[in-house]
Amino acid sequence: MQDHQYWMQQALLLAEQAQVLGEVPVGAVLVKDNKIIGQGYNQPISKNDPSAHAEILALREAGQRVQNYRLIDTTMYVTLEPCAMCAMAMVHARVKTLVFATSEPRTGAAGSLYQLVQNSGHNHQIDIIEGVLQMESSEMLKQFFKARR
Repeated sequence: MQDHQYWMQQALLLAEQAQVLGEVPVGAVLVKDNKIIGQGYNQPISKNDPSAHAEILALREAGQRVQNYRLIDTTMYVTLEPCAMCAMAMVHARVKTLVFATSEPRTGAAGSLYQLVQNSGHNHQIDIIEGVLQMESSEMLKQFFKARR
């Protein structure tokens, strides 16, 4: 659990960068062999790119770094439960484990609204660990949306 907290803390630091840009504060790190191989934070507004979610940016960076679109034996740490787009990208990349801080009842695709990462119809399922640093992530999101209203 200590390792999970450490990596989630790194994702939370990235979420803060998104918040500074006025983006929804979500951060993600992709870890393999105890090293970050990809990281990202939400940037769809600043990049004018609807796919520039934290997880997608982390997957893109990792793919370039390892020169392979298959990211086997990796763990994705993300501060918010992934949406359908991000969940399926992780399935296609063959991410082994998804660790997320807080659930997203409106769009979550790892069990809250949909269950895409463990769907038996897919040729790959991802292990899920939920709730690592949940309070910290949830509070950051609440404060962000409270300030926007």
